[in-house]
Amino acid sequence: MVKQLSARSSKCVLFLILMLFACSATVAQTAVQIHDDVDQHIFTYAEIHMLEDSSGTLNIDRIRNSAIDQQFKPSVASTPQTLKLNRRYWFKIRIKNNPEAKKHFLLEFFDQTIDQITVYVPDTIGQYSAVKLGDEYRFSSRRLNHKNFEIPIDNEGTGISTYYISIKSSQIADAIVVLRSVDWFIAYALNEYLMFGIFYGMILVFSLYNLIMFISMKQRQYLFYVLYILSVGFYEMSTDGIAYQYLWPNQPAWNQIAYGVALCSTSVFALLFTRALLHLKVKAPKINRVIVIAVVARLLFFLYCLLFNHSLFSFKFLEVVPLTIAFFAGIYVYYKGYQAARFFVLGYSVLFIGFTLKFLIMLGYGWLNFGAISYYSLSFSFVAEMVFFSFAIADQLSLLRIRREQTQRHMIQQMADNVKLIDSINQQLESKVVERTQEVSHKSHIIEAKNVELEQMNALLQQQSENISRMNVLLAQDNKALHTNVEKVTHARVMSAEMDFEEFSKIYPDKETCHKFLADLKWKNGYSCRKCKHTEYYNGHTAFSRRCSKCGYEESVTSYSIFHNTRIPINKAFYMVYLIYTTKGKVSSHKLAELLEMRQSTCWNYGDRVKTAMEEKKSLMKKSEKQGWDQLILD
Repeated sequence: MVKQLSARSSKCVLFLILMLFACSATVAQTAVQIHDDVDQHIFTYAEIHMLEDSSGTLNIDRIRNSAIDQQFKPSVASTPQTLKLNRRYWFKIRIKNNPEAKKHFLLEFFDQTIDQITVYVPDTIGQYSAVKLGDEYRFSSRRLNHKNFEIPIDNEGTGISTYYISIKSSQIADAIVVLRSVDWFIAYALNEYLMFGIFYGMILVFSLYNLIMFISMKQRQYLFYVLYILSVGFYEMSTDGIAYQYLWPNQPAWNQIAYGVALCSTSVFALLFTRALLHLKVKAPKINRVIVIAVVARLLFFLYCLLFNHSLFSFKFLEVVPLTIAFFAGIYVYYKGYQAARFFVLGYSVLFIGFTLKFLIMLGYGWLNFGAISYYSLSFSFVAEMVFFSFAIADQLSLLRIRREQTQRHMIQQMADNVKLIDSINQQLESKVVERTQEVSHKSHIIEAKNVELEQMNALLQQQSENISRMNVLLAQDNKALHTNVEKVTHARVMSAEMDFEEFSKIYPDKETCHKFLADLKWKNGYSCRKCKHTEYYNGHTAFSRRCSKCGYEESVTSYSIFHNTRIPINKAFYMVYLIYTTKGKVSSHKLAELLEMRQSTCWNYGDRVKTAMEEKKSLMKKSEKQGWDQLILD
């Protein structure tokens, strides 16, 4: 019996301990006291409780239910985060009102990239009103025209007010909730905008300066650097809310993806700037190929995100890949002895540190998030990087100037050595010229004597040349007369005597010779068109044909002759006419076929045609003073 009572007592004690622990968990949340001496307070750790709404069905009424309200857990990090994208998270904070405070206070949410923030504000009777914020709404819908999200709070009553906050975002969001007095907020906001003005002013100054350098020097690294720092400014404006406030306040859809576009252009132009500044195509060809591949891959990933899945833009940690490639390229080239890469390496070292810090904070290392410095660490790193990159460009110019001066000194020294060498060569040439002049002077006397002899010989040769010229003139006249006589004799023999085909072929060896003879015979008295009687002509399409320049009628050389439309070779046709004429038509077709190596029927047909022409022109040939077979040719 005693044992049973003891067991029951142990169970009761254990149950009471568990109940006390549960109750302590529900009341353990620290309430932040409103006081005039405290200008701002950031809710951290146990001051902010969170609950993940995995079903996405919770609302304010269900959240306030004691069963669900007990599921809120205190933040284990100084700044809680929404690590699961597009998942709704609930946060709870408690504020102890102070009616005696003279200052007005507001709640500010620091992360400008949150898509949806719904703040449930309690009133004095325990009812809640919803205030919707977030960058998916138009900027003009905000109560305060500020890049962050703010709502004023009513400091009424003496009790503790519990605020519920619902957050949903397509990016990893920092639930930074700050209680600020309005006085402090105004001073802080003015200073913050001043710092933004300085930051973006520096970007514009650096951009303008390097743009002028690009225009004057035509070097691509300046253009890539301008595009890079403008992309950095574009990215910073997209993430800190300045762009949404001033550039596209009525474009919430574009505001959701603008940072992704800026981040892509930042990575691409950073790699192109690295490639151009470090001359990787020459100094590190393998790294140059890696950078080209990285640029193509980054652009393809950007297009996929833009066209198919905008939520992938939130994977900002992927930018560590191009950052690491550029950082390694600078270290490698500097290690290989390119001194202009030292400031480049320093700039990327600072940026790498800032990027690593933001990456670790994103992974949940809350102890690194120690205020505005860590929050804006990447911006500070970009500023330092711009300064170091400017030094890198200036250092490159300095090295180029030093090399140019060294080259100029080397050229001057080379020119001095060339002058000395030229003087030495000139002295040697002068001595050679003197010796040569003496030698030439001696030989000139010999040449003068020889010239006298040559002049005498020339006079004799000239006299002989004149005699030879006279003899050549006489010989030419004799040759011309002889040639004329030979032609006359040959032509007379052709016209009257009998000769074999071999001897005849020497006079009319081919088609062109026969056509020329026909042309000379047809138009020996001049050309006259058979249609319009015009006397001017052009050469026709066939050899020795003539085309009237007025009517265009073209007459071939065989037209209106006994050779027109004959199918046998014209030189054989010439010989056949010649034989028939010289034998007065008594030569047989068998004899013609034997002599011309043609068929007897062909010779008979054409011979009959010739004999017919002889018969028709018999009376004409008797009256003609000129005898010859050419009388048969023309119609």
